[in-house]
Amino acid sequence: MIRPIIAYGDPVLRKKAVEIDEDYPDLNLVIEDMFETMYHSQGVGLAAPQIGLSIRLFIVDAAPFVDEDEEDTDDLRNFKRVFINPIIIEETGTAWKFEEGCLSIPGIREDVSRQPDIIVEYYNEKFELEEEKLSGLAARVVQHEYDHIEGVLFIDKINPLKKQLIKGKLADITKGNIKVNYRMKFPLVKGKQ
Repeated sequence: MIRPIIAYGDPVLRKKAVEIDEDYPDLNLVIEDMFETMYHSQGVGLAAPQIGLSIRLFIVDAAPFVDEDEEDTDDLRNFKRVFINPIIIEETGTAWKFEEGCLSIPGIREDVSRQPDIIVEYYNEKFELEEEKLSGLAARVVQHEYDHIEGVLFIDKINPLKKQLIKGKLADITKGNIKVNYRMKFPLVKGKQ
């Protein structure tokens, strides 16, 4: 089932999400719905708070980043994962900027600086413990989604002047004054969305 994406301004996006265990109700259905919602919205990652669930769960599928002409994007072709209760153990390397966007903040894209290498520990969808070293765009997608379960948005990491310049756009998103091609739930709009 495709769920509505929670828009900027909703308090759920600012909460630090809670850990879950393998008995979380309908976990497999939640994960299935998240993938369906992410694909429908043309995203590469989706965190549970973005569908209104304040739990430490996010999914990624970096296949849209695959460039047929570049060999170094081949590892993204199969970078599809479920991250439950993840912990980023280490972030290393010289920070690099890359333009990021977010399904909860449509129409806004800004350069965000992140370190290129991470080690992340998490449970997969079968609740098996995994530890993985990721680099480049794979690491960045995970860092972006990890921020969501910490109550942090990519706009928190941009230059204060740039944030001031997008203030009006952010207000419009909160009020639902934006056109998107996927279902959203806006904090200042009551009723069916």
